[in-house]
Amino acid sequence: MIITDTHTHLYSEAFDEDRSQMIERALEQNVSRFFIPAIDSNYTEAMLTLEADFPNHVYLMMGLHPTSVKANYKEELQHVEDMLAKRSFYAVGEIGIDLYWDTSTLDIQIEAFKHQIKLAKQYGLPIVIHCREAFDEIFNVLDEVNDDKLFGIFHCFTGTLEQAHKAISLNMKLGIGGVATFKNGKIDQFLEEIDLKHIVLETDAPYLAPKPYRGKRNESSYIIKVVEKLAEIYNVSEEKIAEITTQNSKDIFGI
Repeated sequence: MIITDTHTHLYSEAFDEDRSQMIERALEQNVSRFFIPAIDSNYTEAMLTLEADFPNHVYLMMGLHPTSVKANYKEELQHVEDMLAKRSFYAVGEIGIDLYWDTSTLDIQIEAFKHQIKLAKQYGLPIVIHCREAFDEIFNVLDEVNDDKLFGIFHCFTGTLEQAHKAISLNMKLGIGGVATFKNGKIDQFLEEIDLKHIVLETDAPYLAPKPYRGKRNESSYIIKVVEKLAEIYNVSEEKIAEITTQNSKDIFGI
């Protein structure tokens, strides 16, 4: 059984004390493919080091996180461009719009989002979308830029069934993680109506730990709790959940 964590910040400072041990715990649980989203240029070196330390398991993305879209965003976008030109990445992400922390930057968040979608199309890469309190704004952008080159993952999907169908219609897989195990997570109430071919697994570690670890530091080994929950929801084996979602990740990332 191979489990793929399509979204995990393994380079985070939260893992500085036990990163290798934490990754070993995941490998012991058959979690052997880690896709690593970018935040901004401050983390690029840590991402490259992580890849060098675990070359058979770590796959990097490049992008500018919406909460890092600030006054210097044009310099940060240039960094994204420079890195994409310099070497291979597996996605442009995580990118998108976040209106939870700051609504005043909406215009430049949209500009940065569109610019990075253009880069993804240029390089034939998927996008990995961060959306927080911004479904309408995200969908407005995606509708505007939609074509056969647009594809990717709607990371940490927490929307409605209608929004799930909308994301899928725009050639997006749904990133499902710890929220599916929460009592008030809501998505578990309609997930069975979404074909498994549209779903990938993620942790967003060190954030959003699943039950029974909710509120604690998340780590990639905890994705097994998401596998267990989806096996229950879809009434199939955990092996089948792992098989289908890993294949879905291969379809998206090309590896």
